[in-house]
Amino acid sequence: MTKQEQLIEYNIQDIIEYIVQDFRIEYDQAMLIFYNSRTFDKLMDIETGLYLESSAYVYGIFQDERNFGNLIQTEI
Repeated sequence: MTKQEQLIEYNIQDIIEYIVQDFRIEYDQAMLIFYNSRTFDKLMDIETGLYLESSAYVYGIFQDERNFGNLIQTEI
């Protein structure tokens, strides 16, 4: 497993945990929700570099996707 794959896996684990806690659902449901999101697709795409961000940051993008129906990445 490459370092990139490890970082992606750690992010996914954390985000699934966030979803379970925030939505009060089971892990399999949380996985299904996240794996079917555009945020997950972007996280899996090495070219985006999203895997380098913190899991909290990526979860924020996921929350925006859920709330607004599309990906929103705010710039500072």
